[in-house]
Amino acid sequence: MSNLKRTPLNRTMKLVTITAIFLLLFSLAGCSSSKQEVNSSTNNAPRLTDQAMEVYYVDAQWLQENLDQVTIVDARADKEYKKGHIPGAVNITWQALSNMQPKQGEPGWGVVLSNEQLSKKIGEFGIDGKKDIVVYNDPAGLGEDGRVVWMLRIAGLENSRMLFGGWPAWQKAGGEGTKDTSQVKAVSFSITNPDTSLLATTEYIKANKDKVKLLDTRSPEEFTGKTDHGERVRGHIPGAIHLHYRDAFNPDGTVKTVTELKDMFVQAGLKPGDEVISYCTVGIRSGFMTELLRMCGYENAKNYNASFSEWAGDPNNPIEK
Repeated sequence: MSNLKRTPLNRTMKLVTITAIFLLLFSLAGCSSSKQEVNSSTNNAPRLTDQAMEVYYVDAQWLQENLDQVTIVDARADKEYKKGHIPGAVNITWQALSNMQPKQGEPGWGVVLSNEQLSKKIGEFGIDGKKDIVVYNDPAGLGEDGRVVWMLRIAGLENSRMLFGGWPAWQKAGGEGTKDTSQVKAVSFSITNPDTSLLATTEYIKANKDKVKLLDTRSPEEFTGKTDHGERVRGHIPGAIHLHYRDAFNPDGTVKTVTELKDMFVQAGLKPGDEVISYCTVGIRSGFMTELLRMCGYENAKNYNASFSEWAGDPNNPIEK
């Protein structure tokens, strides 16, 4: 046996074994280093530190830790979704859950679908309500994540929340991205407890104009009639308070804290007990703002879904500039 150990073949095998062990240790070290880089990247992502926001928001780290336990919805336009998205995310634009058959300015353009139609659509996207739902967007958009969450909550899906900082925050957290379209299996879904308290109509506003506070969430230029988004005429609904939805954001694209938002709303003339009805062009920016108002304790906040497009589409409705 001692002579056998001294053969060139055994020396070669011993060398191969040592080399294999070295490579294995090097590989493990490399994996450890890679993991540290991901953690370092995660530390650069915005964290959700305000517990009062947790009913409406989750941060990227939470989503990474619960990725397989939630339904992820990408509320961006289809072309943005195709450029890259969170693995497993289903692309649901606000239009997909809205009535897009009328033309802008006509009654019902862009409003949330009826309960029957909305149930069918939600089921077609594979949502049965059993899992928490996380909706994300690009903060540079029009608040599409808030609009989609607003519609899902109308459908009784109160477990719908937004991603704090949106798609950019996911990227900063070192989250994976993919261009593969998620395979969706349709399920049966039925709205059993719709939350109609989130929605205001043109008729409701006319009947309660002296009891509610209207909040115009469009740009200052739209509010004063200097520009428009395709409405029949420019201007705003008489008596409306102006507060641009962009004022709710920090420079990094995250939403301000509840304390900061409350101060902003109060300074604009809105009290927590007020029935605040937000509007914009077609209820996207105002849908987002309605969710923020609710988060801040404005329990009677509503979204005027048809918004200024429908209001301005009727020549009998008054307009201010």
